[in-house]
Amino acid sequence: MSTDCKLEDRRRALETRADILHATRAFFLSRGYLEVETPNRIPAPLPESHIDAMPSGSWWLHPSPELCMKRMLAAGYERIFQIAKCWRERERGPLHLPEFTLLEWYRAGIEYRQLMEECEDLLLYVSIARGRGSRVSFRGFPIDLSKPWDRVTVREAFEQYGSVTLEQALAEDRFEEVLALEIEPRLGVSRPVFLCDYPPAFGSLARTKPEDPHTAERFEIYIGGLELANGFSELRDAAEQRRRFEKENETRTRRGRPPYPMPETFLDALSRMPDAAGIALGVDRLVMLFAGASSIDEVVAFTPEEL
Repeated sequence: MSTDCKLEDRRRALETRADILHATRAFFLSRGYLEVETPNRIPAPLPESHIDAMPSGSWWLHPSPELCMKRMLAAGYERIFQIAKCWRERERGPLHLPEFTLLEWYRAGIEYRQLMEECEDLLLYVSIARGRGSRVSFRGFPIDLSKPWDRVTVREAFEQYGSVTLEQALAEDRFEEVLALEIEPRLGVSRPVFLCDYPPAFGSLARTKPEDPHTAERFEIYIGGLELANGFSELRDAAEQRRRFEKENETRTRRGRPPYPMPETFLDALSRMPDAAGIALGVDRLVMLFAGASSIDEVVAFTPEEL
């Protein structure tokens, strides 16, 4: 089949995509958010061990607009959102593209539990705006988007679905393996799930609970086994954030990947940032959900291989 034939076959999915973007903007504008645009090309990406930024000369194409948006929070912007093109190397598969679209939003004065509630409101708003009510069908599962969604801690998920305990997985460096292969496919099969309260090592930009420093205030959204978003209460301690970035770079070096420079302008602004929560939601995966698509290739106009 020619590329143009494939493009024509995607018309309905691309119309769904346009409807979702329109409804998303309407949702945030109705809540007093400012839509912003930040640079795509930056001098230093987030030092994260599991994400490889795409070089652009001596700089990088951003893997996320997070750094610049948090600097805007520090400058007094209280409610901001962005629908941004992002880039990551070594990411290609049924759920991944090297160039993809993220919806990110940040709000001052809230923490991750309130952000969860806003996520519920957003997806319901989008679904109702598309005439779907509160129910969608994905991967053969009828899924009810009505509030409240289920909230499951990482510890509870390992106890219920994992072949090892959370402590064993961490000690054996199998946390991500067990999560991806044993737990994620079983999350959100009848209603969305917030998987929350992560080990701090897996929440490098999230603050820890004041009453429990061994737990990070981070959550991910799963619907029909699909990971859709990653959100958290923001860490505001610049010295602690630098330590975490240094540890991420150490992990990168140990895995044979180059370390990244410190994002100094972000670290300088961090102490001025108010209490806030923020989230990154995969737009392409959101379209997959509402279009009933099995692959991310079905919901973009062109894949890299077709260019």
